[in-house]
Amino acid sequence: MNQAEPAARRGLFMTIEGPEGAGKTTQARLLYDRLRPSYDVLHTREPGGTAIGERIRGLLLDEQHREMSPQTEMLLFAASRAQFVVEVVEPALRRGRIVLSERYVDASLAYQGYARGLDIQVVRNVNAVATRGVMPDLTVLIDIDPAVGLERARLADGKEGRRGRGDRLEQESVDFFVRAREGFLTIAREERDRVRIVNGNRPQQVVHDEIGRLVEQFLAGRGWRASSSC
Repeated sequence: MNQAEPAARRGLFMTIEGPEGAGKTTQARLLYDRLRPSYDVLHTREPGGTAIGERIRGLLLDEQHREMSPQTEMLLFAASRAQFVVEVVEPALRRGRIVLSERYVDASLAYQGYARGLDIQVVRNVNAVATRGVMPDLTVLIDIDPAVGLERARLADGKEGRRGRGDRLEQESVDFFVRAREGFLTIAREERDRVRIVNGNRPQQVVHDEIGRLVEQFLAGRGWRASSSC
């Protein structure tokens, strides 16, 4: 009788979070470039990551939609996330890949919950439905002074031809981002096993080196060994 083939190892899900201007996209790309020679890594983002999600992202960030209610905002983020999980995250994890995403549920808790003032448990419940319980194995939280981060984000938008005012969310007050930062830090305190804080106020390469070491230690602790065959 033939022995059954061993089940494929489930992949790992990692996210990078932080306030606006924390350098999430840059650090995610640097980490992806660091890992991909040795691991099968998928770099993605949300809201977005799918055709449906990118269209929802456009609605969420369009500065013309200033009248959007916090509840609508929460549900749109959750809708994009639901498609993201079904279409991107779950298939990649089944294939044993490492999924590296810019943002996920923690962003909704910080922004729609702590910053907008929606009930935290309601935000959790809505996202539990959207994600089907799929949560990151590791989250790197890049912490930065909100005023500095907002200035960076708006400056980057100006360089991209968007008048330097930022998107709909980036046009919120500094106080809004202070509340969001406190939300992120609260999540980190409550989930120390999953969320690791990295100081984002330092030079880009210094931040990358710390994130890289942190992630490599995490992978080794989970029994993932670097391979040149990927």
